[in-house]
Amino acid sequence: MERVEVGAIDLASLIRAGETVTFGQGTAEPQTLTEALVARRAAIGGRFRVFLGSAFTDTFSPEHRDHIDFLGVGGIGTNRRLTKAGCLDVIPCHVSSIPGLIRDGTIPIDVLLVQVSPPNEKGEYSPALANDFMRVAAEKARVVIAEVNARVPQAPCMAPLTAKDIDVVVETERPLIQLPAASVGDLERQVAAHVDGYVPDRATLQVGIGAIPEAIMALLTQRRDLGIHSGMIGDSVADLMEAGVITNAFKGIDPGVSVTGVLFGTDRLYRFAHRNAAIRVCPIDYTHSADSLGRLERLVSINSALEVDLTGQVNAEGLRSEYVGAVGGQVDFVRAAARCEDGVSIIAFASTAKGGTISRIVPRLSGPVTTPRSDVDVIATEHGAVRLHGLSLGERVKAMVSIAAPQHREALLAASKEGR
Repeated sequence: MERVEVGAIDLASLIRAGETVTFGQGTAEPQTLTEALVARRAAIGGRFRVFLGSAFTDTFSPEHRDHIDFLGVGGIGTNRRLTKAGCLDVIPCHVSSIPGLIRDGTIPIDVLLVQVSPPNEKGEYSPALANDFMRVAAEKARVVIAEVNARVPQAPCMAPLTAKDIDVVVETERPLIQLPAASVGDLERQVAAHVDGYVPDRATLQVGIGAIPEAIMALLTQRRDLGIHSGMIGDSVADLMEAGVITNAFKGIDPGVSVTGVLFGTDRLYRFAHRNAAIRVCPIDYTHSADSLGRLERLVSINSALEVDLTGQVNAEGLRSEYVGAVGGQVDFVRAAARCEDGVSIIAFASTAKGGTISRIVPRLSGPVTTPRSDVDVIATEHGAVRLHGLSLGERVKAMVSIAAPQHREALLAASKEGR
């Protein structure tokens, strides 16, 4: 393992033309390294690829396509600028399939840029902010370059990195990316109120990020013994753990431990996770695997949608020609909840967009089907919640119209009759 001073790192000498580079997604982006990659892109001597997860910084822009080909799983966060400009070639895949695609070379990873904590007493470098596909990427990469940031928490991780996994180290101490909770308004609280009754005591939660998930979490302060097994967690999980609401005592697996793949929060969450045995950051092979999910008890999966049609088909990816979301882990958890005794999956979203002028409950989707109607369970908006599982197509139309915005119901009913 070679140690290099920050000012001396030259990625052009470590990356070859034609190779694929990836790095920790979201809050885990090793910004010193990614900024150096952008700055030296021309010096690499030919085109190369960057594989992106989610992104919350302005590091990469459409103008960087002069030397970089962008490949990724969707338009999450600031990646939306790349998809909107037609610069990001999207791989539509479930989160659970990403490790396998890396292992078999379908997604080739030649260079990994990873942000980790300083080593603990065991010599373990924690990829605390995102451990999702870091281990499998490190195993496949020709070169692993680590940004050891003194501010990264030493959160307990499954399969942490050690010196033998890392080729080059750059030591930094720069502020971590902050992803504060989305602001919650009356609309989000109304949606959350309709979801509240589906979350019993001792439930195991999988919750995404956004205003509606935050509103739902805010309503759970009186619950008892909730558990967490999720692809991501935010600051609200730390709040509920400190309040004694989340104890993880009845999950079926990992008693006493909140399991996640990434920490998408602020310094409040990062401080809470530091050497906290009640949190474990795990690879996708664990967080999203059928084996792990099949052992959970009372799984409540809460996800969102861009639009849902009258029969329950869910689009969480794109509207018309613009790819703004991702397949993500939605289907992984929807199907897991269906297999789980007392499990429930919920798609929660606002019924309209653009000030109420556009209905997000539609006769036909304008984008792809992310979750098929055969898998859908509960759909919730600010106007109510309906359970579609087991309903006929006709019954589904009536149920979906009942939770649409009142000003759009007549048109939706008329469209449903025309489509028969």
